[in-house]
Amino acid sequence: MRALFSIVSLLIVLAIVGVLAKKQLSPAPAKPASADGSVRLPVPAAGTTPQQQSQQVRQTLENTMQQARPMPEDN
Repeated sequence: MRALFSIVSLLIVLAIVGVLAKKQLSPAPAKPASADGSVRLPVPAAGTTPQQQSQQVRQTLENTMQQARPMPEDN
């Protein structure tokens, strides 16, 4: 009886750990970058070099990081 209780307890603990691990390892839902829910990506101009495109991406990232994060409203 004691062995049966130990095995059942072990299976319950393993199930809980498995559920938590699955939840932790699953990808987080993507959060939109703007308030209206759309993600705006820079479109490189025609004829730009890869170096210019990477500079545009770097500037966009820096500008995005400087924006204040919207705070949730308290209800």
